[in-house]
Amino acid sequence: MQKGTIGVTTENIFPVIKKFLYSDHEIFLRELVSNAVDATQKLRALASFGEFKGETGPLDVRVTVDKEAGTLTVSDRGIGMTAEDVDKYINQIAFSGAEEFLNKYKDTAASIIGHFGLGFYSAFMVAKKVVIESLSWHEGAEPVRWECDGSPEYSMGKGERAERGTDIVLYIDDESKEFLEQQRVDMLLRKYCRFLPVPVISGKEMEYKDGDWVATDRDLVVNNTEPQWMKKPADLTDEDYLKFYQELYPGQDEPLFWIHLNVDYPFNLTGILFFPKIKNNFDINRNRIQLYSNQVFVTDSVEGVVPEFMQLLQGVIDSPDIPLNVSRSYLQADTAVKKISGYITKKVASRLDELFKVDRADFEKKWDDIRIFIVYGMLTDEKFCDAAMKFMLLRDTEGRYFTLEEYKTLVEAEQTDSEGKIVYLYATNATEQYNYIKAANDKGYNVLLLDGQLDNHFVGLLERKLENTSLVRVDSDVVSNLIRKSDKKVADLTPVQRTILSQLFEVAPGKVEKTSFVVQFEAMSPNDLPIVLTQNEYMRRMKEMAAMQPGMSFYGELPDSYTLVVNTENPVIKDISAKADKALDATVRPLADKIEADNAAINAAREAAASEGLQGEAKTKVDELEKAVGEARKAQNEAIAAYAKGEPVVSQLIDLALLGNGLLKGEHLSDFIARSVELLK
Repeated sequence: MQKGTIGVTTENIFPVIKKFLYSDHEIFLRELVSNAVDATQKLRALASFGEFKGETGPLDVRVTVDKEAGTLTVSDRGIGMTAEDVDKYINQIAFSGAEEFLNKYKDTAASIIGHFGLGFYSAFMVAKKVVIESLSWHEGAEPVRWECDGSPEYSMGKGERAERGTDIVLYIDDESKEFLEQQRVDMLLRKYCRFLPVPVISGKEMEYKDGDWVATDRDLVVNNTEPQWMKKPADLTDEDYLKFYQELYPGQDEPLFWIHLNVDYPFNLTGILFFPKIKNNFDINRNRIQLYSNQVFVTDSVEGVVPEFMQLLQGVIDSPDIPLNVSRSYLQADTAVKKISGYITKKVASRLDELFKVDRADFEKKWDDIRIFIVYGMLTDEKFCDAAMKFMLLRDTEGRYFTLEEYKTLVEAEQTDSEGKIVYLYATNATEQYNYIKAANDKGYNVLLLDGQLDNHFVGLLERKLENTSLVRVDSDVVSNLIRKSDKKVADLTPVQRTILSQLFEVAPGKVEKTSFVVQFEAMSPNDLPIVLTQNEYMRRMKEMAAMQPGMSFYGELPDSYTLVVNTENPVIKDISAKADKALDATVRPLADKIEADNAAINAAREAAASEGLQGEAKTKVDELEKAVGEARKAQNEAIAAYAKGEPVVSQLIDLALLGNGLLKGEHLSDFIARSVELLK
């Protein structure tokens, strides 16, 4: 019996493994099964080369739980090991020193195993003792037994295994008894080993019999040894892809389409990415894509391996160029990984372009389901954005789809303003903005529907990418001002008429919370609505972006700002103005004249005292005049307000404008309904 000390430069390797790998302790099973698969694959290779001439027999890996004995065993019928192999691969560990080890890898536990080749030693995260029983494939080899209790001391001697291969027997420690539960072990095997190329057997298949689940005599194979991504696309049917999708994501709706990745230069990469139905509900669950290395599961946190926007996809990526045990920072910094990410971006863009060209009608049917993915990609990845400009579709409010070039051709004749800029009109809610859309359509304009969750950012992207083009929301101004063809017609109002109408149509403070209104007069067509409510394009965009970007909270705290545009050419407004002029002329005009005269006197006094400033009698006089102006303005406002109370049509017009924009609610909506009934009597 040989005894010795494992070749490390520190005696605390096992406490270190337990301490720093504890959070990832379940990966021990992946490491041991992967080693067993490697040994099996090597025997297959030797047999194919003619070096191994014996009977291979069933080549599988078995994971056996013995709860009574407290053991978990991983067995294979691969190449096995001689005593010399055990001494070389188990007893000698290339280790650079405990201090450097702890300092460098204490925060990246998973890196420890992969970096130092300690896959086998991950067993000591859950075991108080590990036994190896192995018999090499070499003719005349003797079985070897190796045993270690978690200290640097080991013992090695002649073993008892009679068949080629290796048993790794773990005596599970008291803190890890969960790994003596068959259900827990099977769950880990399905997670890490479900697509390994060698059958992995764990217990027996179960069947429901006499009201209970009972074991059969059939071995339970937990893995699919030939997953679809390892096959050639030409050998697969649509049904094969859909079946594999259900294997990955049971119970989910069928994907829209998929991309089969297959490249061997300048790196090795295979995989299948599926496009699920996403619609406008921006699903932030990113753990959709599974990363494998030679069919061994690595992680489903693929940040750095695929671009951020592609984390909305589902599927599998397999590359032997990505080590089994890597930290997130490693993935983000590795040049090979960056090349893989760039390739995937290019491949996905190419596939989308192909689908668009081959069957545009089908592409349009799927567009609304994949649009958020493409918009997200264009916003976050410049190269994808440039590629997507060819197959990006715009949908108008009539449900028609256009490429960017097609849409420019459609609207540039009618929707180019006086400065030569093409104006794309858009709506964000076809129902709520129906009146604005109709007004634009009646004028011969087309309106896009941009109702996606990311479209407030996408509008800005289009303005940057499309030359000499601006996007304007259809409710941001009256229709005659949306695309300025010439100087707008000035409303023909006297100062007194403007004062009266401004006061009449002032929205009562507090009628709409956290909202301000400004009254504006426009000489529109007599056939246009008497009042149109518009919202400033710039401020609205800032507030919408502030809702998604905490750093812009200043804009988010500002009140919503609307303009109440009064159409002075509309017959109803003309009638209201004429009646108000007649009723208020005797009261308001003298007050207006006084305000004008007093303000003129104030200005003259200030100009006369410009160099020295107001002093003495001059200052007293100005103070008196300012007080008089204030009193006159107050009297003027009270007179107009008193008149307005007897004119329900004014309030009705204001409330109709608010109602049309979803701003009339609660008590004010109830008042509107009651007033409407009264006006009908």
